[in-house]
Amino acid sequence: MLIWLKALLLILAPAFLALGISLPLMRFESFYVFSEEPSLLSIIGSIWHGGDGLLSVIVGLVSVVFPAVKLLGLAAEHLNAAEHRQGGWIGTLVPVLSRWSMMDVLLVALVIFAAKTTGLVQAFSQPGLWFYAGSVVLAAILHRLPARGTLSEPMPQKG
Repeated sequence: MLIWLKALLLILAPAFLALGISLPLMRFESFYVFSEEPSLLSIIGSIWHGGDGLLSVIVGLVSVVFPAVKLLGLAAEHLNAAEHRQGGWIGTLVPVLSRWSMMDVLLVALVIFAAKTTGLVQAFSQPGLWFYAGSVVLAAILHRLPARGTLSEPMPQKG
């Protein structure tokens, strides 16, 4: 049963991440006439084109690259537990990247809160935010599952 849960999480977490960074994160409405629904990728692009290259790179790293590398590390960890048990680089990298997992969800929540409190803009969460948060939660569950009994190990023979 655990192997099926791992397989499902290894498929859903990256799919949710891809949807989370490409679908709109929030909808901003100003004066009930103008509406904008930026995705995480479009936000990073607009920061870059606005002249804040360093901030764009930092947001891109923490929002897109770190979660993707963490998911690759989790997949490698569960597909090849031997290296993880020997204290390889994957076993070191995944916990470090896991510490940054909820930072983006918190940042987006702060942006929505700030936009709502100014009174000039109304902000509403969109599916991208929920998929992004779902990816973080699924990756956290996958990280907590034991690497023993990995997907690459054969099923035990009965009898």
